[in-house]
Amino acid sequence: MEETIPATEAAQIPMQRGESLLETAVRYAEERHWDVFPGTWLEAVDGQQRCSCGNTLCDEPGAHPARADWATRATGSATVVRRMWQKQPNASVLLPTGRTFDAICVPESAGFLALARMERMELTLGPVTLTPARRMQFFVLPGAAAKVPDLVRKLGWSPASMDLVALGEGGYVAAPPTRYGSRGAVQWVCRPTPANRWLPDAEELISPLAYACGRDR
Repeated sequence: MEETIPATEAAQIPMQRGESLLETAVRYAEERHWDVFPGTWLEAVDGQQRCSCGNTLCDEPGAHPARADWATRATGSATVVRRMWQKQPNASVLLPTGRTFDAICVPESAGFLALARMERMELTLGPVTLTPARRMQFFVLPGAAAKVPDLVRKLGWSPASMDLVALGEGGYVAAPPTRYGSRGAVQWVCRPTPANRWLPDAEELISPLAYACGRDR
């Protein structure tokens, strides 16, 4: 079951309901063939939600790797995924980048501006998430992290001057419905469907994304 909540711009963002973290993680592995690994989770301490890592100043409470060896634990096996979440049902659902996809991460305002341009350009999108930290992440083919800086330069922008980051090997994204402390849950702007199983290349999206980030500065 899904319901929509009002977005900050014109779009509406689907939000998952009635599905456990275990069921969601298994579905990502089975249906999308994404590697998945469990992260930290939220614990109630003195009436407040705290990250299971124990750091009261945690930047990503309940939404970051719980172990240093997370990259080797990430798996696309539904059986292994099920076993991991049975041990810790509240663990966040994290997806490593640099394997089946990379992610281009931009500010929320730039992301919605870019989405409007992409719609006018009739570009085909992959899944897109929005985090409670007000970051939008566009899933693209692996290899984006290595070439995005040069693509941005070719468009006349300085990569260092804009808030556009490509996550590849060694990185990860938090997947819906993972929660960030009291700030809310990660949500789909463009949810995974059979129609967007084939991801776009970074080159297809970089122009509207770079333009939007340049306007957003």
